[in-house]
Amino acid sequence: MLRRVVVTGASSGIGAATVRRFAELGWQTVAVARREDRLRALAAETGAHPIVCDVTDETQVARLAAEVAETGGATGLVNNAGGALGTESVEHAVNDDWRRMFEVNVIGLRTVTAALLPVLRDGARRSGSASILNLTSTAGHDAYPGGGGYNAAKYAAHAVTNVLRLELAGEPIRVMELAPGLVHTEEFTLNRLRGDAAAAAKPYVDVEPLQADDVARVLVGAFEQPPHVNQDLIVLRPVAQSSVFHTHRGPLTPKGQ
Repeated sequence: MLRRVVVTGASSGIGAATVRRFAELGWQTVAVARREDRLRALAAETGAHPIVCDVTDETQVARLAAEVAETGGATGLVNNAGGALGTESVEHAVNDDWRRMFEVNVIGLRTVTAALLPVLRDGARRSGSASILNLTSTAGHDAYPGGGGYNAAKYAAHAVTNVLRLELAGEPIRVMELAPGLVHTEEFTLNRLRGDAAAAAKPYVDVEPLQADDVARVLVGAFEQPPHVNQDLIVLRPVAQSSVFHTHRGPLTPKGQ
């Protein structure tokens, strides 16, 4: 049975961890990202098939879909490519930042999904089922000050996921969403804060956040479920984070006697 999955945003963080986890469990993987050097290193480590592609470029995405089809097809897609830029208020936000966030988190997700759906349908005919998982964020379910553009983009990605599930009803293709909370990766917050390393470290002080490997285990676990099981929405947070508004700092200790 074909078990081959395409993972976008695979050059670092959750994407790279996801490729590694799939490979550990015997899946064939297609690792997709813009940075060729990192993809080549990941491919050497995991056996993944690397494809350099910017998900915001429709021509490159069309080539991606063609190469996936020509090299064995796929039964899985993880739309992981995304990111945040800035923490300015709505009043003081930069429109170019918002455009970039929508391009990668929403339009790129749609472009890749549309291009690969024929490939996934062919995989489902051959193997009985296929799966799509969109990596969103708790920022797509709860708004917070300074999150305007990222909140809006991830809320939109959440909506697109729900619409896609309705549109594919009756086909053997499950559509899932994984919304992580506080995750520490090497680049996400640093990129959001435009390279300010000191500021990027602050959200993780005195708290044990999720790591990329934690998210990857849950993500791949959703693909490992029997094909009739659809985990529509998985919200994943560290124990110390009870909501986007409350993260406990310091040791976690039982109360009472």
